[in-house]
Amino acid sequence: MGKITGFMEIKRQDPQSLPPSERIGFYREFMLPLTDAEVSSQAARCMDCGIPFCQTGCPVNNIIPDWNDLVYRGYWKEALENLHSTNNFPEFTGRICPAPCESACVLNINNDPVTIKNIEHTIIDKGWEAGWVKPQIAPHKTDKRVAVIGSGPAGLAAAQQLARAGHAVVLFEKNDRIGGLLRYGIPDFKMEKHLIDRRMAQMQAEGVEFRTNQHVGVTLEAGTVLAEFDAIVLTGGSEQPRDLNAPGRELDGVHFAMSFLPQQNRRNAGDAVTNQILATGKHVVVIGGGDTGSDCVGTSIRQGAASVTQFELMPRPPEQENKPLIWPNYPMKLRTSSSQEEGCNRDWSVATKAFKGNNGRLERLQAIRLEWKKNANGQMAMSEITGSEFEIRADLVLLAMGYLHPVHTGLLQQLGVALDARGNVAANTEQYQTSTPKVFAAGDMRRGQSLVVWAIREGRQVARAVDEYLMGCSSLAR
Repeated sequence: MGKITGFMEIKRQDPQSLPPSERIGFYREFMLPLTDAEVSSQAARCMDCGIPFCQTGCPVNNIIPDWNDLVYRGYWKEALENLHSTNNFPEFTGRICPAPCESACVLNINNDPVTIKNIEHTIIDKGWEAGWVKPQIAPHKTDKRVAVIGSGPAGLAAAQQLARAGHAVVLFEKNDRIGGLLRYGIPDFKMEKHLIDRRMAQMQAEGVEFRTNQHVGVTLEAGTVLAEFDAIVLTGGSEQPRDLNAPGRELDGVHFAMSFLPQQNRRNAGDAVTNQILATGKHVVVIGGGDTGSDCVGTSIRQGAASVTQFELMPRPPEQENKPLIWPNYPMKLRTSSSQEEGCNRDWSVATKAFKGNNGRLERLQAIRLEWKKNANGQMAMSEITGSEFEIRADLVLLAMGYLHPVHTGLLQQLGVALDARGNVAANTEQYQTSTPKVFAAGDMRRGQSLVVWAIREGRQVARAVDEYLMGCSSLAR
């Protein structure tokens, strides 16, 4: 695929971005796109490798070598058709997916992998610009009605696929706008929200009905929805955050990340926000080293924080993975996000012991350093290092330590669905059916917190499962 000798002749070229000094002054995307010729040249690096591990590294199984070859040869529209055959929303994954496909690229064994993510990003952006992305309206309608509850990437993918199969689909969202975490969890500087809006317009033309401010299980009884529809798909995400029950947790100034991030997205959209949580002029500590923590860092910097420190419980990862041992799996190695590049003090193997303050207001954070060693069972275990306690000034602490499982009260309790050992909705990856008749589950609500690309995969697969359940067979792709 691509140019047979391209991987030997052409070096990897990533898109550049605006310097931190410029981009921290706004909330827009800041990557500078490559030219079509440059992207075609990068696609030429795709090897005729025989077994394309990149496809197995990609949860939606994008047919990467094929669209790389098409881009190299200048067949952009055909590349878009190929890309859309496995991925409903490549403009989302092309921006916020961590690209496990690139880790699995055969070229990555002893060289720099193909710029798969950027090529994907360019294909779909070019497709929208050229007007190639159009509604795919089902030629025949069924008499079946399906409710999809939760409008994140899993819900959007499921709704779109089911509408294309001819079903009448209603997508319920508890917030005032469609998009789930794409809308209110991902900062605008990583993904601008007009990308969601134009997909909504496409989906409405395909027959999807959007109902916002409909919190099923809270403002709308789940039983009412169950009685009205032939099938329900639960795609409400994993929204129960992991808390930190340290002394002083109740102080004003300690907040969950998802109390902080959506507010800025709402301000960017022109909304008036009450009870604002702002980092302006404050010494901010972000607890958690993942993507959500990084998003808190970038948002705090843009709000004008006096300083930003990010703590991670785990030890500092290696600078470079052991490729012969790890490849083609996604490696655990040191990564620096664009937000962290903008000005963040990072520290590893740190546990928070207490929050300190006066008059109910947070002022300091007390922490201790950790040592990680294998225990008798061969598992990594942490122990506190005696005498390593320290304090840091903190006016605002943002807890970004991940999510435990979906919220159980309300929707799930009313439907009576069984849960797995981790508290997620129990359903397999063949039928996606829950223990409650005609109720299905997919995405983070079923598998636990995960990546956008896994959500899209499960959204597509649950759509096929629902179509088979309703019609006895399905022509939808998995």
